[in-house]
Amino acid sequence: MKRLVSSSRLAAFALVVVLLIALCAGTLYKLQIIEGAAYYEESQNSLTSYPSVTAARGNILDRYGRVLVSNRECYNLKISDTRLFSDEVEDPNAVILQMINLVEAAGETYTDDLPITLEPPFEYTNMTDIQRTLLDAYLKAKGLDEDTTAVELMSYFRTRYEIANSYTAEEMRKIASVRYAVNVRYEINTNSYIFVEDASIDLISDLMGVVGNVVEVETSYVREYNTQYAAHILGYVQAMSEEDMAKYRPEDENSGYDYDTKVGRDGVEAAFEDWLHGTNGEARVTRTANGTVTSTVYLEDPVPGNHVYLTIDIQLQEQAERILETGIYELQIERNDDNAEAVAEGRLDEVREDIQGGAIVVVDVKTGEPLAIASYPTYDLATIIEDYADLLEADYDPLFNRALMGAYAPGSTFKPCTAIAGLTENIINTETQIECTGIFTKYESQGYAPACWIYTQMDGQLTHGYDNVTEALKDSCNIFFYTVADDLGIRKLMEYAEDFGLGESTGIELTETTGNMSNPDNHLNYDVDGWVDGDTVQAGIGQSDSMFTPLQIAEYCAAIANGGTRHSAALLKSVRSYDYSRQLYQNKTEVLSTVDSADYNWAAVQRGMYLMANDITSSSNTVYYTLGNYSYNGVSLPVAAKTGTSQLGEGKTNNAIFMCYAPFDDPEIAVAIVVERGLSGANLSRMARNVLDAYFSLGSISNTAERENSLLK
Repeated sequence: MKRLVSSSRLAAFALVVVLLIALCAGTLYKLQIIEGAAYYEESQNSLTSYPSVTAARGNILDRYGRVLVSNRECYNLKISDTRLFSDEVEDPNAVILQMINLVEAAGETYTDDLPITLEPPFEYTNMTDIQRTLLDAYLKAKGLDEDTTAVELMSYFRTRYEIANSYTAEEMRKIASVRYAVNVRYEINTNSYIFVEDASIDLISDLMGVVGNVVEVETSYVREYNTQYAAHILGYVQAMSEEDMAKYRPEDENSGYDYDTKVGRDGVEAAFEDWLHGTNGEARVTRTANGTVTSTVYLEDPVPGNHVYLTIDIQLQEQAERILETGIYELQIERNDDNAEAVAEGRLDEVREDIQGGAIVVVDVKTGEPLAIASYPTYDLATIIEDYADLLEADYDPLFNRALMGAYAPGSTFKPCTAIAGLTENIINTETQIECTGIFTKYESQGYAPACWIYTQMDGQLTHGYDNVTEALKDSCNIFFYTVADDLGIRKLMEYAEDFGLGESTGIELTETTGNMSNPDNHLNYDVDGWVDGDTVQAGIGQSDSMFTPLQIAEYCAAIANGGTRHSAALLKSVRSYDYSRQLYQNKTEVLSTVDSADYNWAAVQRGMYLMANDITSSSNTVYYTLGNYSYNGVSLPVAAKTGTSQLGEGKTNNAIFMCYAPFDDPEIAVAIVVERGLSGANLSRMARNVLDAYFSLGSISNTAERENSLLK
């Protein structure tokens, strides 16, 4: 009985196996014999591409975690060349023109890389580096001479792309621009052409409704600016230049940068490109012969860029920019009134030039960190690409960062440097008195006899008398500092200026000029005559060839306030991973140099700057009445200050320089202000007070932000 049951089960199992084999054989026969030809044809006609997957760029934040620049997800439109040039499209050129017309009707723009004028007579335009690279690649790939003219190239386009003569020259050029853009990217084996970047939903809908799947929609990112301020600091992103390509896209290396990749252009975006730029991923996309996507497989996920935190307090930055703009406007109104009065009374020699621009820099005295860097005039980062050509032609160069690139004679703001040098080198001590005789006569026989400002201003009827170093700073006595500088000699002055960072790199990561400290070695670059004793004397009061940036002056003022320590002005505070989970970098305060002098020497110099702002007998009543006994919300916060007037020569209106720090007893911030053609440093004391008000009013706000955002201080 058991044997019979086992045999039945075995027979049933064998039958199932036979049926399964028959089914597999039948299916295999169908696939290979009946449908094999069709599958073979489809496999032969399918297309596989490996496009890169765009990685998001990292955000830029201020010191308290406020987002300044971020990414906004957008839709880019690409042209499916397989569909555009398929048998289903009777006239690809007509479709291209129709697409362009729809884009322009929507008030948007399409990507036009063709460096040829929009209408005849056709000529090459001023090419960007990327346009030059693409054109060279195209000419080479098509076997065209590198000297091919724009007219010849347009004729070639008409023939090669079969653009009918019924199209106008302007229409032909539009069609050719797209055909060229699609073709050249194929030749250089880079990502496909982006027809419209950041397209609106309405435009996408219109295009899809008219040309269907000829356009493909992909998700990407564009930079979004969450502040109207700090344009000169933040910079912007733009398509790579030839120099960028050499740097970021070296040959035979998968660097993650394509020809259409946007990289940092100026400012923080450029300085911290390596931190901000993500690593693109890669996908494998398979399409049928008519362009239909049959599969998308992500081979490598994109790795987003990292988040960069700056030392800037954006709220203070905003206030500084407003104060600078308003202050310059008010000074110009006063200038206009004074000029009108001078003209009416026939005093034409008193007519002053218009103010041209200025800068305000605020730094942390204890760390050297820049808290605000304002330059005026400025521009709107959100429209920089569209406005760039106009900005290049605008009055007073709004693209120029005066805070870092503007170099100005410091005038009397240099006198504290001369004072510390004289004290430290024992040329004088804190009690040494030098008589102000009104005129420095030591080199009179050489035809050089400079006067003190008070002697000139009072028509030779008044001098400062005897001053010690503290009083000389309060009075800003030229004779005192002429004498000290002459006794020190230029080499010692140069040494102390260097230690204070004047004419030296500040350590900021952005592009800056180092300026120049007066010296015999390069004097002929600034003056046709050789170095003479009078140049040393002039250097002692911040004239001769000395030219420093507002950032250098702010850091120099901070070093005076803290007793001789000059810190790096690095903007980068920290870096965090894209998900904020890891801190990748934390800046540590770096000491660049020190000025070693006795505490009593520092006290004498600091006291002189204190009296400049708080003694009614100081060299400026304006400064005294503006900053004397300064307080905020009932709290006494005394200020130490120094004014400067940068003389530009006969017939020129002087630049105005001002620096200060506060509170005097426990300094927190140092401020430097420069206004081109501002006439006198004392004129800037109102701006300085407004900056101090802004800083101390924002203190509690910033502390709140710090508690709310534990990411970083």
